Amino acid sequence: MNKKHNLFWILFILPILTFSQKQDFGTIEKEFLDAFEVLDIPDLQVNYVNMLQDVSEEKDLAKQETFFKGMLEKINNIDSSKLTDHQWINYEIINYEINLNLERIHLEQNWKKVDLDDTKSIYTVPNGKNWYSYLLKRWVDAEVKPGELFSFGLEEIAMVKSNMKRLQSASGLSEEEFQEYLGDQDFYFENPEDIQKAFEKIKEEVGARSKNLFPYISEIPEVDIARSSNQNMVQVPAYYSNNTFFYNVFDKPFNKRQLGWFYAHEAIPGHHYQSMVNNIVERTRIQQLFWYPGYVEGWGAYVEHLGNELGIFKTIYDEYGKWEWDLIRSVRVCLDVALNHYGWSDDKALAFWKEHIKDQDDIGVREINRMKRWPAQVITYKYGSKVFLGLLQDAKSNSDFDFNTFHHEVLGHGDIPISIIKKMMKKK
Repeated sequence: MNKKHNLFWILFILPILTFSQKQDFGTIEKEFLDAFEVLDIPDLQVNYVNMLQDVSEEKDLAKQETFFKGMLEKINNIDSSKLTDHQWINYEIINYEINLNLERIHLEQNWKKVDLDDTKSIYTVPNGKNWYSYLLKRWVDAEVKPGELFSFGLEEIAMVKSNMKRLQSASGLSEEEFQEYLGDQDFYFENPEDIQKAFEKIKEEVGARSKNLFPYISEIPEVDIARSSNQNMVQVPAYYSNNTFFYNVFDKPFNKRQLGWFYAHEAIPGHHYQSMVNNIVERTRIQQLFWYPGYVEGWGAYVEHLGNELGIFKTIYDEYGKWEWDLIRSVRVCLDVALNHYGWSDDKALAFWKEHIKDQDDIGVREINRMKRWPAQVITYKYGSKVFLGLLQDAKSNSDFDFNTFHHEVLGHGDIPISIIKKMMKKK
C-alpha cells in the first residue's frame, strides 16, 4: 500500500475513532449519573466527627467500590483529547471523583468505631493522619500534601508580613507609631447607619468598576446589604447568605479597614457574583452533583487582591486591613496542618499564633478550636487564591491580556477542582 493510500485511510478512520470516543464517553457519563445519584454516598461534612459518624455500612461500601472500580476501568480506555470541551470537564471530574471516593472507601472499610470528641484534632483518632490527608484533598484539592502545605503557609506568612512592612514604611511612621495609630478611633464606626452608608457607597463604586473587569456583571442580581442579627456569626465582621451581604456590629465598633476587601470577598465580585455566574454559564449535570471549596473560597480570597482595580484601596490603611486578615489566614494554613497532621498541642499552636499575630490571643484560641473541629477547611482560602493569582500572572505575560477575558475563561465552567482549572487554562 503506497503512502498516499495510507494517508487516505488515516484521514478516513480518524473521524470515526473520534466519534467513537465521544459516543463511548457519552455512555460513561450516563452510567455515572444514573449510578451516583442512587449510591449511598455521604455528603461532605465540615465537622470531622459528623463525617466519621456518617461512615457507610459495609454492604454500601462494597457497592460503591464495585461501581468506582468499574468506572475507573472504563474511563481509562477513553482518549480525552477526542472529547468536546464539556465532555472533557466531565471526564476530568469523573476521574477526580473516582480516585477520591476510592480513597474514602478504603478509609471507611478500615474504620473502627470509637468515641469521638471534636475538642481534639483528627490526629487523635485511629488512622487520623490518613483521614486528614483525604480531607485536604476533598476540601482543598486532590494534588495537595500536608508537608507541602505547611511550607506554603510559612511562605505566605513571610509574604504578608513583607507587604505589611511596606505599608508601614509608606506611612512615614515608625513601627511603634504605626501600630498605635491603627487603634485610633478614626478607624472605627460606632453607628450602624454609618456602616450601612459606607457599604452602600462601596457597592456603587465596585459595581461600576467591575463592568470592565468581570463578565456577566449586567446579568448578576443585585446584592442586598443589611445588618446581621445572627449571634452565631458574631465572630466574623461580615458574611454572605441568600443574596444578602450581612455586616456584624454588636458590642464592638466596626473596623473601617475591613470595609472594602470584605465586601469584595463576600458580595461582588466575590461569593455573590461567583455563585450567580454558576447559574449563567453552561454547567453539566455531572458538575451539578458536586461543589469544590478550593475554587469557591479561593475565588473570594483572590478578588481581594484586586483592590486597586476595584477602587477599594483608597488609602494604605484600606490595603493594610486586607493584609491583617490575610496574615490570620496564612497562619491558619500552618496551624491546620500542625494540629491535624503533626499532632501539635493547643499550647504549641497558640505559641505559634502569638509569634506571628500580636494581641489577638482570643481569636487564636477560637481559630485553633475551629481547625480541630473542621480540619482542612481553612486552607481553601489561601490555596485557591494562590492558584488564581498564579493563573493571573501567567495571563498577564500575554501582550493582549484583558481582565474581562481572563475572568471569562476561569469562570467559564463554574466551580471545578483547582487542579482541573489549572489543566484547563493550559489547554487554552
